Amino acid sequence: MSVAATTTTATPAVAGALPLQSVGITPVEASLFAFVLITAVLTALFRDVLASIVIFAAYSLGLAIIYTFYRAPDVGLTEAAIGAGVTTVFLLLTIAKTTRPASDARFESINWPAVGVCGLFVGVVAVTLPAFPAVGDPSSPILTNADVTGYYLSTAYDETGAENAVTAVLAAYRGFDTFGEAIVVFAAGIASLLVLGREVFTA
Repeated sequence: MSVAATTTTATPAVAGALPLQSVGITPVEASLFAFVLITAVLTALFRDVLASIVIFAAYSLGLAIIYTFYRAPDVGLTEAAIGAGVTTVFLLLTIAKTTRPASDARFESINWPAVGVCGLFVGVVAVTLPAFPAVGDPSSPILTNADVTGYYLSTAYDETGAENAVTAVLAAYRGFDTFGEAIVVFAAGIASLLVLGREVFTA
């Protein structure tokens, strides 16, 4: 079954608008995507470093909420802790210990070649997005491909001993990936101690 075949029943889009229903995106999710996009652009454009850091924290928080909407609370928690939390603290400590150049300009000058590259990337994503099945579509390949999905659902409990199939996939079949995420969180904690310099280790 082709991926494109799963979108044949999608609601036609208004002329010039992205067919949100064809990929299962609700208006709330679309608003979150717009919020993340706007904050990302403002982070790059604002000349005031402090304002950029605050907007970046809002951007990271928006990403964390999106991950949670898509049933990935572990990724959302990591994004909130590392992106909106630790990274923001590091950046604030950096500007507190350095001198910011005085300037009356509110925004940075626009790098038009970079804007063109970003626009091209966004265009490619916008064109390919409707080809994906809607979120939760029972006819999507991941649900109809018994060779892959059926294998994990039928063997995950016996092979791993876990009581939850998602836990079995994260801790066993995707063990190295989950281990890598744990290393990232651990490294962020160690880096926080080193930067703050408030922890005293005794023999």
